[in-house]
Amino acid sequence: MKLPIPAEEQFQAPAHHERVTSRIGLALAITFTTCFVTGLISHLIQHPPGWFSWPSRPIGLYRVTQGLHVISGVASIPLLLAKLWSVYPKLFGRPLVRSLPHALERLSILVLSGAAFFELTTGLLNVAQNYPWGFYFPQVHYAVAWLAIGSILVHVAVKLPIIRRALSRTTTAAEAPAEASAEGLSRRGFLVTTGLATGVAVVATAGATVPFLRGVSALSWRSGKGTQDLPVNRTAAAAGVTWSPTWRLSVVTARGTMKFSLDELRALPQTTAELPIACVEGWSQSATWRGISLPTLLKAAGAAPGTAVRVSSSERGGLYGVSVLPGEHTADELTLLALELNGEVLAPDHGFPCRIIAPNRPGVLQTKWVTKLEAL
Repeated sequence: MKLPIPAEEQFQAPAHHERVTSRIGLALAITFTTCFVTGLISHLIQHPPGWFSWPSRPIGLYRVTQGLHVISGVASIPLLLAKLWSVYPKLFGRPLVRSLPHALERLSILVLSGAAFFELTTGLLNVAQNYPWGFYFPQVHYAVAWLAIGSILVHVAVKLPIIRRALSRTTTAAEAPAEASAEGLSRRGFLVTTGLATGVAVVATAGATVPFLRGVSALSWRSGKGTQDLPVNRTAAAAGVTWSPTWRLSVVTARGTMKFSLDELRALPQTTAELPIACVEGWSQSATWRGISLPTLLKAAGAAPGTAVRVSSSERGGLYGVSVLPGEHTADELTLLALELNGEVLAPDHGFPCRIIAPNRPGVLQTKWVTKLEAL
C-alpha cells in the first residue's frame, strides 16, 4: 500500500513559521560566525602566514578565543537541530525543482547542512580526542569551515527578503487565533524551548574553560584533573620519551652551540609566573610555572631576545615535536623554559626535564621534553 506524501501546506504547526525559522537562523548565524572566526584565529596561530602576527599579551587571550570557539560550537548544535526541524516541511514542497535558481538554492542548503553537521560532529569528537577517520583533522576541519561559512552567506543572501520580512513583522490579530488553535508549541514556546536547550548545553560543557562554571558543568572535560593538578593530552609513554642523566639542552645561535645540563639550567636566574595553558580542544587551566625566561636564556647563549626560535622535542613521531616561537614571545619575560609546575619538578607527562610555556599560545605549541632551541 502506497502511503500518501503530505504537501508542504499541511504542516501548520507554529514551529514551522518563517518567523521562528528566521529568529533561530539569526542566533545560529551569530554562534556559527563566532565559531568560524575564533577557529580561524587558532588555525592562523598554528600555521601562520607571513602577514600574520599574534601577540604574547594579554596572556589569556587565546584561552578566551578558543573557549569561545568550542562554546559557540556546542551552542550551534541545538540551534541547528531546531532550525532544521523548523524548515523540514520544505522537503515536501512540489515540484521538487521549480527553476534553475530554485535548484541552486536547494543545492546550497544541502551543502550548508552537510558542512555544518561535519564541522560540529568532528569538532565534538576532537574535544573528546576521538578520531575515527583517516584524515588530518586540522586541515580538513579548516577547509570545510570555509565551505560552511560560504554556503551560509549564499543562503542568507537568497533568503534575505524573507528574513527581513519575518524579523520585522509582529503577530497580527488575524494570525493570533490561528496560532492558538494550532497543535504543538506556540512560536514563543518553541523559541523559548530552543533557547533553554542551548543554554543547558553551554552551561553543561563550558566549565572546561570558564572556571566559575566548573561546579555545575556536568559534561565539562579535563580541566582541573591530571598529574600535578593539570590535564595531560599526551603522556611521556605515548610520546616514546625517556630521560638519561647524560641529557643536555642544546642552544644553537650564530655564535655556535651551547649545551646545558639540568643542574646548569637550575643555576640560571629563575622566573615564576602564573600562566594558563589552553588546549585547542577548548579546556584551559591556570598553573604556576617556574623556569628560565627565554630572554635570559638567549642572552646567556649569545643571542638577542626577539629572535624567532625553533623548539625541538625528544618526542618521537608526534605532529608537534617541533614548533617555532615568534620574536614577540622570545622577547617576553613570561615566556619560560619551565622546570617546575605548581611548586614541583615537572612530571614526565608534563615535559620533564623542561618544556616551553609561553603566554597566549595554544597548548599544542607549548612544546614538552625540549632538547634543542635554535635561534633563527
